Amino acid sequence: MKVAYVGAAPKSTEEVERRRSLLQQWAAPGTTIEMAYAKEGPASIESMYEEYLAIPEYAKSMVRLEREGFDAAIVGCAGDPGIDAYRELCTNMLIVGPGMSSFHAASILGRKFTLLTVADNMIASSYELIQKSGLSSMIASVRAVNIPVLELSQNRAQTLENLVQIGREAIERDYADVLVLGCMSMAFLQVAEDMQKLLGIPVVNPAKAVLKLTESLSSCGWKQSKSAFSIPPKLSFGKASTIEELIVKQKN
Repeated sequence: MKVAYVGAAPKSTEEVERRRSLLQQWAAPGTTIEMAYAKEGPASIESMYEEYLAIPEYAKSMVRLEREGFDAAIVGCAGDPGIDAYRELCTNMLIVGPGMSSFHAASILGRKFTLLTVADNMIASSYELIQKSGLSSMIASVRAVNIPVLELSQNRAQTLENLVQIGREAIERDYADVLVLGCMSMAFLQVAEDMQKLLGIPVVNPAKAVLKLTESLSSCGWKQSKSAFSIPPKLSFGKASTIEELIVKQKN
């Protein structure tokens, strides 16, 4: 099984390889993980505007990966940016997002979950994504750690301390019985296991959740329904042959 992880423009090749190694370590025997980071776009996604900036490059990567014969692709952001569009563009490659994967995992593990997101400005869009997942009735709260994405790894101990404090507040005040990490940079810090030990409830790592769900769905031969995610009409009717041709370029 060939699985690609499509992420935002990386800050270093070393970090890309570290994340690939972790995913490969978590993967089942026979699964090969490859990284397909965007060449352009934001280095991290911390707003809806940055989500929209990232989507065109993600889409190009998804189309290329399907042509190269990948079985599945993971959207490398816990907000699942643009996932419906990629599912429209791809027919033979499964596409899975960590946000919805984590929410559904949490819904199996408990009765109410709290999502721990990066910043206050992402709380509203996080509720929208949970609602889109069909799990609004199971959300206890969305709380923010308020540490910029690119700074989460600078002091792992401090990040872990903040997450534990916020997680404890979610348990005591919001009656959460499962926590979900709402950022892939948090996921690759491997803090979920430490949080579980300190807090005594499941903490869902979105990187692990999306990888294992991707492997399960792909091993069953399942892909997104083309009845739900139809090929864009301009492509299906031959008005455009590539996604680049869908973009109108004005002539001077």
